[in-house]
Amino acid sequence: MGILSWIVMGLIAGMIAKLLMPGPDPGGIFLTIILGVVGGLVGGFIATRIGWGTVDGFNLRSLFLAVGGSMLLLVIYRLVSGRRAT
Repeated sequence: MGILSWIVMGLIAGMIAKLLMPGPDPGGIFLTIILGVVGGLVGGFIATRIGWGTVDGFNLRSLFLAVGGSMLLLVIYRLVSGRRAT
């Protein structure tokens, strides 16, 4: 999958993760895109390591893994940023 496809999938995954986990997060749309793209990479890496096969192409399974990775990163981001604020 090309870099443009990863960015588009990251944008979609980040928006879906934000819809599934609403709340006040600083950073806006740019942070959502970054979390989505990195979450897609994290989700694909974890899926490959646990034996779910490779992530290749723009399909529903890849989107599901990217959303899962984005949600994981969003939780970690909220935990880290919450500790800095206090």
